[in-house]
Amino acid sequence: MIIALVSPRRDGRALLAMLTLAGIACVAGASGCSSRRQVRPPTIQAATSSERDVLEADILFYRERAARDPSGAADLAHLSALYLERARQSGDQRDAVLAEQAARHSLANRSTHNAAARQVLASALLAQHRFDEALVVAKRVRDSEPSSPALRAMVAEIEMELGAYDSAKVGFASLDSAKHSLAVAPRLARWAEIRGHTEAARRYMRDALATAQRTPGMPREQVAWFWLRAGDIELRDEKFAAADSAYQAGLRANPNDYRVLAGLARLAAARGNWRAAAHFGEASIASNLDPATLGIVSDAYAALGDTAKAAEFARALDVAVSHQPGAYHRAWSLFLLDHDRRVSLVSRNIRKEMKSRRDIYAYDLLAWSLHKQGRDIEALSAIHMALGQGTKDPLLARHAAAIEAAVSNTTEAAR
Repeated sequence: MIIALVSPRRDGRALLAMLTLAGIACVAGASGCSSRRQVRPPTIQAATSSERDVLEADILFYRERAARDPSGAADLAHLSALYLERARQSGDQRDAVLAEQAARHSLANRSTHNAAARQVLASALLAQHRFDEALVVAKRVRDSEPSSPALRAMVAEIEMELGAYDSAKVGFASLDSAKHSLAVAPRLARWAEIRGHTEAARRYMRDALATAQRTPGMPREQVAWFWLRAGDIELRDEKFAAADSAYQAGLRANPNDYRVLAGLARLAAARGNWRAAAHFGEASIASNLDPATLGIVSDAYAALGDTAKAAEFARALDVAVSHQPGAYHRAWSLFLLDHDRRVSLVSRNIRKEMKSRRDIYAYDLLAWSLHKQGRDIEALSAIHMALGQGTKDPLLARHAAAIEAAVSNTTEAAR
């Protein structure tokens, strides 16, 4: 997501104009956002001290103004946007909750002519993976301004995350004329990936990167996020050298960016370079306890034969998830299944989630949980649903191969 930093000495309209971009960084990919609890003193920072200082000053400024005018709406809308900006920088979902609370307070004070608060409310809900609620709010905002490509893109993105692919297809099809917009291009790229159109996804992100790099005043951590998304596309397509190049460019744009370091950890794990996976993963979680990255570090130490450290990071993963507000974490569920832990719990969680969210990764988790229970005929049906959009993801392919092999379908397993 991209939200401009705004000084208390400046008009906040630039910030509110970009609210519809919020939530992209949290949604893209399967890992999601995470809580920020330290297992050791932090050694890296995701944003520069000056950027953080400006943001903290902004939050204090608008919090004090809102306190002086508790019946107002505009200052609370500004404050909610700034909380969401901090959530994006830190990965801490507690700030997404604060953003939601401030936005709801603003809307309670003024329910009409307050689209800014409604936009940030949708983004805050999206950041917490509360997709059903986010969709209701996002549709209301979009319907109030149907000509806005960014608002249509937000609705289509949420529909994609919910697995409502027919509706998402209609929404994304209306966005071709806005494909160069920074609010639209990353969402179109992810939709292209879901549909198995990897080359199109590359083009969208390449164009977005070019736009971001030539946009005056674009914060460097936001440029790094575009490089991260480009690297993620290459990694899922198993183009490891291209992924490494994109991630390294992201670090040059914003040195020690915890999200890019996590990407490098994923890449190293995919290559089987476990020492590098542990190194990059630990550097990332020193700033943000992302459950997916904790799982990578635990697996890395297990592969290196250090069972004590592997167990330590597995415990840290459990703690990080237990302190995370909102929906359960899919990366944690996948880690548990891969290690044959709490399989029944994961199975119950995924079935509960699938009452409202039935995207391909929900079906993948369902299939993998069924496989771990020895129910491979049922797992086969679920994994076929996961593959139904044509998505090219090594995770899906590995699970499909294991399930096909378990039912003695050696031809399909080999494919």
